[in-house]
Amino acid sequence: MDCAENRLLTSRRALLLGGASFAAWAYLPKFARAADGRDPRLIVVILRGALDGLATVAPLGDPDYAGLHGSIALARDGEHPALMLDSFFALHPSMPEFARMYRDKHAAVIHAVSTPYRDRSHFDGQDVLESGYAGPGRVQSGWLNRALEVLPRGERVSSGLAVGPTTPLVLRGAAPTVGWAPVALPQADDDTAMRLVDLYRHRDPALASALSQGLQFEKAASGDDMKAKPGNAVAQMRLVAKGAAKLMAADDGPRIAALAFDGWDTHANEGGPVGRLAFLLGGLDGALAEFESGLGDRWRDTVVVVATEFGRTARINGTDGTDHGTGTIALLAGGAVKGGRVISDWPGLKLANLYEGRDLKPTTDLRAVIKGVLQDQFALSDRVLAEAVFPDSASAKPMKGLIG
Repeated sequence: MDCAENRLLTSRRALLLGGASFAAWAYLPKFARAADGRDPRLIVVILRGALDGLATVAPLGDPDYAGLHGSIALARDGEHPALMLDSFFALHPSMPEFARMYRDKHAAVIHAVSTPYRDRSHFDGQDVLESGYAGPGRVQSGWLNRALEVLPRGERVSSGLAVGPTTPLVLRGAAPTVGWAPVALPQADDDTAMRLVDLYRHRDPALASALSQGLQFEKAASGDDMKAKPGNAVAQMRLVAKGAAKLMAADDGPRIAALAFDGWDTHANEGGPVGRLAFLLGGLDGALAEFESGLGDRWRDTVVVVATEFGRTARINGTDGTDHGTGTIALLAGGAVKGGRVISDWPGLKLANLYEGRDLKPTTDLRAVIKGVLQDQFALSDRVLAEAVFPDSASAKPMKGLIG
């Protein structure tokens, strides 16, 4: 083999072994099944760009809401009425699937929530949200990966599934993960793929094994209807959720997954019941429905946590959008959720009650919500959650009663 061919083979091997972490599937850690026979699953969805919580779950019962949100405020009536969750809060009309889950008591909203971060940089806010530390720039690992590290070992495969072209920070760290994303490039047919496996088997057995496992992994996640198609970000939300659900539904599949959806920075032309934000929320709603249908019987033991780095201003700006804010919402969905509730210590939207005179004031620490889910799903102790998963967070006590 000449030097050029050797360099090419080496670079291909590095790409496949480094980028396709599914090759480590057989070596991933395991954790014990719950004592009550449940087989719990957790999906973390990060909405990057800062979700307008006041537009997604609107406090219609607050007398100051409509005036602050102006032209993009939701309403109880009209051509596109909001979906009432209770006498005070209403859901955006683009989320009928989440509304159904809520009525079935398998979805919940936590309002006026935030991380400990109080500035308005997307980069730093996302770092705090995903790292689990109180401030930005502290580590290169995420709280979900650290939770994987401390799970009790047992008979069940426990891998962190990173959905998308890159692993979100929340799932980076020492615990092994697997990665999957819909492939945008045309796929080689089965005959060509098998010829490549056979070629590498003679020249590089380790690479052949990685390629073979990768092809099997892709086939498990995909199918004829899962080939990437031209389309928009909303279609991609459903696509990645559908593939991830297929993988997580398998007996030996991953129990924990993380994915991120971009594009939630609605500075201009945010729209009210219809428009840009409505478009995005429809995609998120569709993704939640894909998780539910794809997981099948596994859905009953599943929790999906939807979180964002911070909220948006209570008052709209001059371009019918909202600027970077503080308090927002977190969403929970899944058969394991004790739902049908909006959980909130509502601070009110009067000027005197707004954070720095502009934002929904946060009254609930997002870490407390996530801790409550992790504790109920995986039996992690207060000490482990406060020291290992979310370091130096003892003051944020796990929220009780989130899981039914």
